[in-house]
Parts: sequence; C-alpha cells; structure tokens
Amino acid sequence: MQGTPRKILQAILYEAGGVLFVAPALALTYEQGMGYSTLLSLVISAVALAWNMLFNGLFEWWERRQPSRHRNWQRRLLHSLGFEGGLTLILTPVIGAWLGISLWLALVSNLGLFVFFFFYALVFQWGFDRVFDVPLSAQADQTLGV
Repeated sequence: MQGTPRKILQAILYEAGGVLFVAPALALTYEQGMGYSTLLSLVISAVALAWNMLFNGLFEWWERRQPSRHRNWQRRLLHSLGFEGGLTLILTPVIGAWLGISLWLALVSNLGLFVFFFFYALVFQWGFDRVFDVPLSAQADQTLGV
C-alpha cells in the first residue's frame, strides 16, 4: 500500500491508539469525567491527524532526496522527534485553553504526552512499516540499482 491511502490508514490507526491512551490519562490526571477527557482527546487527535498528514508529507519529500533511503533507527528517531516536537508546540495552547490551565502547566502536561507518544510513534511506525512495507520514499531506487 502506497501514497495517500497509506498515509490516511497510518494516521487513522495511529490516532485511534492515541485516543485510547489519552482520554483515560487526562481523566485521571485532571479529575475530569471520561466524556470531557474523551472530547479533549478527540480534539487533540484531530489536530494531530492534520499535523500527521502535513509532517509525513514533508518528511517523505525530504526522505526522497537523501542519498540513502533506508529507514534506519536514526531516521526513525528523527521522524519521531520532528513529529512529536512539532505537535507539542501546536498542542500546548490548545490543552491550556481547554483545561483552563497556564501555558506552563499545559507544556508540562504535553511533555508527559510527548514522552509516551515519542516511544509509541517509534514502535507504531516500525510495526506499520513491517505490515504495510515502507513508503516509496524509503525504498531504494530500483532503476539506479541503489
């Protein structure tokens, strides 16, 4: 599976797993009901889904231009840091406004999510690539014998 269908499936599966973690964690941490926390996690997921599509498109554009297209652990680490770091910056004001907390507390909360999602992203993307193969941007160019 390649192209847009691959990106959409990857993003939806990734975010579904994220909602399953975030909603109960927010409910416990901020003593909110599951309904309130699930709604916030869906908002976070919607923002993350949009960022996922944009970031992965940009990452694959960059990846296609690299001398080596192999997705080694260093490249996976770069991908996870870029995705989760950007998402942390985007979501901090969203979380702060939704929960009525300071940006500092929202950042601290978001950093906790960052740690979880950093490892989740590494493992999820590795597993997704194992099941659906890596995108064309990470495959060797067969015509050049690379």
